[in-house]
Amino acid sequence: MAEAQNTPVGSTTAGAIAVAAESTVATRMSAPPSFDVADFPVPHGREEEWRFTPLERLRGLHDGTAVATGDSLKVTVEAPEGVTVELVGRDDPRLGRAGAPVDRVAAQAYSAFEQAGVVTVPKETVLTEPIRMNVHGQGGVAFGHQVIELGAFAEAVVVIDHTGDVVTAANVEYVLGDGAKLTVVSVQDWDDKAVHVAQHNALVGRDASFKSVVVTFGGDVVRLHPRVAYAGTGGEAELYGLYFTDAGQHQEHRLLVDHNTPHCKSNVAYKGALQGDDAHAVWIGDVLIEAKAEGTDTYEMNRNLVLTDGARVDSVPNLEIETGEIVGAGHASATGRFDDEQLFYLMARGIPQHEARRLVVRGFFAELVQQIGVADIEERLLAKIEEELEASVA
Repeated sequence: MAEAQNTPVGSTTAGAIAVAAESTVATRMSAPPSFDVADFPVPHGREEEWRFTPLERLRGLHDGTAVATGDSLKVTVEAPEGVTVELVGRDDPRLGRAGAPVDRVAAQAYSAFEQAGVVTVPKETVLTEPIRMNVHGQGGVAFGHQVIELGAFAEAVVVIDHTGDVVTAANVEYVLGDGAKLTVVSVQDWDDKAVHVAQHNALVGRDASFKSVVVTFGGDVVRLHPRVAYAGTGGEAELYGLYFTDAGQHQEHRLLVDHNTPHCKSNVAYKGALQGDDAHAVWIGDVLIEAKAEGTDTYEMNRNLVLTDGARVDSVPNLEIETGEIVGAGHASATGRFDDEQLFYLMARGIPQHEARRLVVRGFFAELVQQIGVADIEERLLAKIEEELEASVA
């Protein structure tokens, strides 16, 4: 593991990053960004951004009654040589550049953390091994803040693995310099009672590429809010997600891609499977194309496969387009059960029904599993899907 040291990262987009963070806008689906908790009223569930969320199960994260307890989270970072890993105070100037909180929980998390983690990949550094962050809950309540920054033309893969039991709210920032390439795989494999609410802000530099793969399995309530903005032209963002929602679980993914710069691209694809009574998945996909963002090319898609009765999906894709000078913009959403014809085809060839169901679900997720690009995580994901399907027939 690389030793912590105070080495700044080189980036040719430093000035552009500061401007982009200050100009972050709200859409009709979110409140104006702010670092001040007082700017956000306590939600009551009637607000558009909270109407799908079971507030009573957030354990006080939304109303300020949740108080941090010591040693609730154990965070370890395994990083290749050349990567800087630091713990910094609240006054570090690198914090908050990728965007401000857009809801009360994110603002509460920003106001409550004591130290932030900063992982820096210097400019022109190309990593051949992933940076691995292990976040393990040990009970209690925790607030966190993490920054991952790549200098100009750096390339890295980061795996963030969440396990254990905790009630936590956090902000995560990804800051990409010009020409940088970052892939982040965030795995939510919490224990059954965990609560995880987080806002992920990515600021993509000129000609930089950002890929996010969010995998959600565990937890009682998981509510994630990935957001992307651009600090220069030519930036590309790919946001992929996989979730398997089991009985009683609430898994919510709310995304915003803010096309605030001309000639940038984005592609969003999330897929989920649900089974069991009161399994509830929510997907909100917002894409904003600002008037100045000519030449934008964007598409977002959500697909859901309902495996049993008693499960519920709310899927809402949104496009806000302020200029007609774009390459393309589209969205799609679909929710359905097993295709009976597919099952019949497989069973007619001697494949038992349970095995046929397993093959259909694996095929449903296959294209997104391939986007992960980390062999052990892909194998673990497929094993987890198998485990969930076995549980459904046990």
